Amino acid sequence: MLELERRSPLAFSLTLKDGRVIQTVGDVADFLSALTEDQRERVHWKTAILMLNSAMKEPRYLTTAAINLRSALLYDRLIEPHGN
Repeated sequence: MLELERRSPLAFSLTLKDGRVIQTVGDVADFLSALTEDQRERVHWKTAILMLNSAMKEPRYLTTAAINLRSALLYDRLIEPHGN
């Protein structure tokens, strides 16, 4: 993969407790854009945002970005700890 686009798939999908599914770079970008300012200041979200930005510059970091996103979602209890 030479360049990431909004439709570029993540290494694995993430299903939120509310039923939304994050499957693509665009889904991640939309989700992160909807975070409140307070959420964006929390370390786990800062890390997730930083890793997505890194992946946009260097696509081989996309899996790491997805793992960081999963960790942030788990930390805020937005996904179940088992499964995805």
